[in-house]
Amino acid sequence: MATIQQLIRKPRSKVNTIRPDRILNNRPQVRGVCLRVFHRSPKKPHSANRWVAQVRISSSKAGRPKVTFAFIPGEGHNLQEHSVVLLRGGRVKDLPGIRYRVVRGKYDCAGVQNRKTSRSKYGVASAKSTN
Repeated sequence: MATIQQLIRKPRSKVNTIRPDRILNNRPQVRGVCLRVFHRSPKKPHSANRWVAQVRISSSKAGRPKVTFAFIPGEGHNLQEHSVVLLRGGRVKDLPGIRYRVVRGKYDCAGVQNRKTSRSKYGVASAKSTN
């Protein structure tokens, strides 16, 4: 514990608790290229294989290219190395360190097959009724 005299000489510094996002950089989405696609197992108590892509951000400014991991939502995907994807924010609670998601139905990432509900989240067009 600091004494009063020490605090008078050097006041406590403010700590910035909200770290600025270095990937999105105040943008809603960014484009990137998949470096590899693999699956990770979630932390306890869940059990599954969650598909994840390592993505190099291609729409970033000059400097060292930024690389991050992004979750691929939905059942099944067609992503592979060198696929172009669109990233958005949104962490995955049971995968530590994964803070971005791939936008389905944009660029090389196809929408989810046979999706009937929550279609907008998975890049599926509406099923036109044939009457």
